[in-house]
Amino acid sequence: MSYAPPLHGYDPRGIVAAVERPLAPRLADLRGIRLAVLDNAKMKAGKLLDYTTQILRDEYGFSQVNVYVKRGFSYNATPEMIADIAANNDAVITAIGD
Repeated sequence: MSYAPPLHGYDPRGIVAAVERPLAPRLADLRGIRLAVLDNAKMKAGKLLDYTTQILRDEYGFSQVNVYVKRGFSYNATPEMIADIAANNDAVITAIGD
């Protein structure tokens, strides 16, 4: 006879219900596109994105670069911001920047 308490486990993955969506088609060329830069407001993300954008701009000559800054790194981009990015840009870059 055992007096050890039973062991219970917890699965931290939970249950995720999401609609599967296809990836956007890859752009044939980056030259002349409208680029969105999404800054998540982490301390060094802006610096990293500025540096990366300048390198890419020199190489690809974007027609436009639009910068968006989230309220904070722990917040999602607002639906309005996402709609604006989708409507007015051809590609998006973002970074964590820790």
